[in-house]
Amino acid sequence: MNRRFLLRQAACGFGSIALEGLLAAENLLVRMPHHPARAKRIIFLFMQGGPSQIDLFEYKPELEKRNGQPLTFKLPKNYEAPGIRDSRIFGPMGKFVRRGQRGMLLSEMLPHIGGVVDDLCFLHGMHADSEAHAPAIRQLHTGQSIQVRPSMGAWTLYGLGTENQNLPGFVTICPVLSGDGGTPQLFGSAFLPAIYQGTPIGKSGDAKNARIDYLRDASVTTAEQRKQLDFLADVNRRHLETSGAEAELEGRAASFELAFRMQMEAPKVLDLSTESAATLALYGIGEKETDDFGRQCLMARRMAEAGVRFVQASDGGWDHHGKLRQSLPVRCKAVDKPIAGLITDLKQRGLLDDTLVLWGGEFGRTPFDQDLSQGKAPMSERGREHNPRGFTMFMAGGGVKPGISHGETDEFGWEAVQGKVHINDLHATMLHLLGLDHERLTYRYTGRDFRLTDVAGRVVREILV
Repeated sequence: MNRRFLLRQAACGFGSIALEGLLAAENLLVRMPHHPARAKRIIFLFMQGGPSQIDLFEYKPELEKRNGQPLTFKLPKNYEAPGIRDSRIFGPMGKFVRRGQRGMLLSEMLPHIGGVVDDLCFLHGMHADSEAHAPAIRQLHTGQSIQVRPSMGAWTLYGLGTENQNLPGFVTICPVLSGDGGTPQLFGSAFLPAIYQGTPIGKSGDAKNARIDYLRDASVTTAEQRKQLDFLADVNRRHLETSGAEAELEGRAASFELAFRMQMEAPKVLDLSTESAATLALYGIGEKETDDFGRQCLMARRMAEAGVRFVQASDGGWDHHGKLRQSLPVRCKAVDKPIAGLITDLKQRGLLDDTLVLWGGEFGRTPFDQDLSQGKAPMSERGREHNPRGFTMFMAGGGVKPGISHGETDEFGWEAVQGKVHINDLHATMLHLLGLDHERLTYRYTGRDFRLTDVAGRVVREILV
């Protein structure tokens, strides 16, 4: 064996070594956090459209007192929106009642959430940067309102890996992909390796039939699929011997292997027939109004229990520019019992302590009415415009203080004035609870280090246990 022969033979193995190394770097094995974590996983309950904080969570006596009166505060000079030229103060709809040991004020439209209010941490000082759905939703999910960036689920998976190698580490259940802002970017990995992107399960409004698409090819046996994957792996290795590293190829190869492993475990996790009648009733499954989101929430619990790192469930229809009084109770009815059921179930199973639950939309609503009919409709037919200046989200479990309210908006619910939490701060806090330093969780791309919070964000330590 001469030197030239040795180098030629060794070089033929470099591609295989590169593929193995890259796949090891990009796989979903559990990674050590930067510091001790309080949460192992996240369940994000996304209310697409912008729930009205002043009708649900923040009682404002001035709004009730001055209902129908002209605005007593000035709008920004460049503020423009349809149907607000002659807007008047729009008081809260429905009554607020005191719930829990601390007597928190909560809308009567959320009786079941009121029953678990002592487990919740309300963020009343939330604020974001855009009044339009698409950029606001993008910012909530990715930290950026304009540029294409990895989603927070992808960042979480990149930082920590997953506890179950036979399931996706990041799933989004029944994503809302129609209307303003709905796009696969919300669960994409952008420039992060493709293995970290979210796996969509089912379609919006059809949780009963939620499945992972193309998981199984009934025309071939498991043994035949294994042979196909082995053949593809061999072809990919030979290709890499001449081309060098290709991130997209390695990501796709890893996803094929994951899909093969998922065929046995994923159907079991998505099968709700094994749950007791009491559990199904807890989530409102079987009831017309609550069945769809109840199924999403129960699937989220089962996914979290099975070791999935980041789970998102979504409910659309919260964009109430008109007919607020008719539409808001319907949406509340659809999610109230399932959300309370999820919190209760997680707590009973000992999962709430290390599961961070996040609820919210991309922004809130204005304290004045919006009349898209240009004066033709009565006040009872009107709604509210988008409001990113001050709104409410809530958390539960995972290391946040239970039964508290942090921050507040002004006396009209128009703008956050105390305990302000920007979307970047929210992301920094979520990562911190997972044991990740948002300033250290970076990925080098096009010559610079990127992170979920970009160059901003602070951990909201006031809400931490």
